[in-house]
Amino acid sequence: MSQPTPLMPHATASWLVDNTALTFEQIAEFCGLHMLEVQAMADDLASSKYTGRDPVRAGELTMEEIEKGQKDPEYKLKMHKVPVTVSRTKGPRYTPVSKRQDKPDGIAWILRNHPEVSDAQIGKLIGTTRNTIGAIRDRSHWNIANITPKDPVTLGLCSQRELDAIVAKAAKKAGIEDEVSGDENLVGDREALIEELRAEREAAAKAASEAAQEAEAAAWLEAKRAAEAAEERGE
Repeated sequence: MSQPTPLMPHATASWLVDNTALTFEQIAEFCGLHMLEVQAMADDLASSKYTGRDPVRAGELTMEEIEKGQKDPEYKLKMHKVPVTVSRTKGPRYTPVSKRQDKPDGIAWILRNHPEVSDAQIGKLIGTTRNTIGAIRDRSHWNIANITPKDPVTLGLCSQRELDAIVAKAAKKAGIEDEVSGDENLVGDREALIEELRAEREAAAKAASEAAQEAEAAAWLEAKRAAEAAEERGE
């Protein structure tokens, strides 16, 4: 079984690069990253994006463990305290705050391109309410003037597999599955569209990953500053 990774792997790796003599391989393995990512941090190609996070202060590593790794390049760092993760079992899909403003665009895209999909399916897929879906459908939504239909997969609101699954299920229930599969004239256009969307999704995924890491580091820095301010006030 693989070892769990730090709560903020990139920020932790950045701190280890700047504050220890551990090898890139040791840091990469402990943080669950590729060695080239760690190399880029050391070469100042990526470290500017991440504010270092001290794993010792976070309780994920001990100085003794770091010292063992510095003395032996072959030594594999062991997690001292596994980060606490929150598991969810029921309830609507969680969407990061940065993505919530994109929900109306994703809903509008599904309503326009797949009217056979039910409101319940859309709500479960996107993590929204039937009232919101209804408002977008009848154009009574408060921000309707700024809503532009966009592929929810490209927006990062769901995976392609999830979207394909509900579309296929809805099509089968509506009895249009055969019509869709039998229209050979659309095959070429569909494949071209898939390739175009795939390129857009890859670009969007890369941008989303970078934004998430920046937000992760910013949140940690804000908490660190608040803690330091509290210490200065003697709290």
